[in-house]
Amino acid sequence: MAAALMVQGTSSWAGKSLIATALCRHFARLGVRVAPFKAQNMSNNARVVAGGEIGVAQYLQARAAGVEPDTRMNPVLVKPEDETQSQVVLQGRASAEISALPWRERAPRLWPAISQSLDSLLAEYDLIVLEGAGSPAEINLSDCDLTNSRAAAAADAAVLLVSDIDRGGAFAHLYGTWGLLGPAERERIAGFVLNKFRGDPALLPPAPERLAELTGIDCLGVVPWIEHGLPDEDGAAPPAAAADDAPVVAVIRYPFASNLDEFKAMEQVASVRWARRPVDLDGAALVVLPGSKHVADDLAWLRSTGLDRAVLSRVRDGEPTIGICGGLQMLGEELRDEAGVDGDARGLGLLPLRTVFRAEKVARPVELRFAGDLEEPWARLAGIEVGAGYEIRHGRSEPLAPLREAIPGGLGWAEGPLLALSAHGALESPQVLAALFGSPPARSLEEALDEMTDAVMGALDAAAIESLLAR
Repeated sequence: MAAALMVQGTSSWAGKSLIATALCRHFARLGVRVAPFKAQNMSNNARVVAGGEIGVAQYLQARAAGVEPDTRMNPVLVKPEDETQSQVVLQGRASAEISALPWRERAPRLWPAISQSLDSLLAEYDLIVLEGAGSPAEINLSDCDLTNSRAAAAADAAVLLVSDIDRGGAFAHLYGTWGLLGPAERERIAGFVLNKFRGDPALLPPAPERLAELTGIDCLGVVPWIEHGLPDEDGAAPPAAAADDAPVVAVIRYPFASNLDEFKAMEQVASVRWARRPVDLDGAALVVLPGSKHVADDLAWLRSTGLDRAVLSRVRDGEPTIGICGGLQMLGEELRDEAGVDGDARGLGLLPLRTVFRAEKVARPVELRFAGDLEEPWARLAGIEVGAGYEIRHGRSEPLAPLREAIPGGLGWAEGPLLALSAHGALESPQVLAALFGSPPARSLEEALDEMTDAVMGALDAAAIESLLAR
């Protein structure tokens, strides 16, 4: 059976995904056959892989490991749809039956698939890098925990416990987490990691040494704050700062916006801002209505904020506006929910499209190529071969009147200043970004993974971590 190394955190946003991604690439560089694993992820950012959809973090970790991502690497993906409602994606496919269950009743139904996926990966690879969720010390949820202690025990994994020192209180977080764990869980912790450090390292002693005295666990590294250039797991972090003269792209950040990770590459060539008020569209060279996990609710939010009127005004003035997946559906005339998966709604009426929601979810890769006869302001995209994209949607959109196809096969339409795309991925293409903004991103995903790994592993005790594989 493969060796297993797990990254757990003292909280959400501690940096588990980043450290796990760096470890995947580090061990892959050493010639180790490594695969990522997260038993249960919660995110509205997903990628389509072999077998269905998984969280974007495990997709990136597989890319870092140099292996083909598949649904075993994230067998359970929970996608929030409301404050108390979520869709459960089990082994790549949405499960209406499990989604309808209360949270605590889901675990017995989910664990067999998690265990099966983990066992399969352990049999196929030399090393599995597991990622936890939230904190292993969330004692209110210990009875239904699938992702932290239970997964670590199932894989017999050594654990690195990561804390976000930029937030403050990192040593208390580490000590408090350790203190709330049971003896068997404490025994698995092989090292502490302080992440997102900004400041003078001379100010840290004697805290790491004192923590080691109290717990018997050494600090195996202090990772600096890294502008890593990788998409965030939830895609909700503030976009990176751009040059002062960069064109502004306003991405409307409705409550259930999804797949925001696809705008990360754009940050290299434009000033991306999340738009939550009409004023946030001012001065934008391009406005994007992104995907949505709950289109009817997000449409209602658009109207409550006045952003619907701001978008309508913008389109009347001929300003370029893009709708992607759920954003495309909002631009149409009507949303009809025949399956009870989203909700009926009146669209913005900017395109003659009707969207019908069905129970079966489309989750598939697609090849994207822009038509060769596009008119302004989209003529620069004409004929561009985007390559691989992906669809994740319940809605099927059909024109109610003739519309110019932007991407053949019903994958996109263009009408004046509007570009409507049913598939994700076009705005990650260097060729598309160069056409829209004048230059391609300077750094590729592979380069970003390499630079991030160099920075993380340079701050960790790599030898000590490597020795954990032989324990």
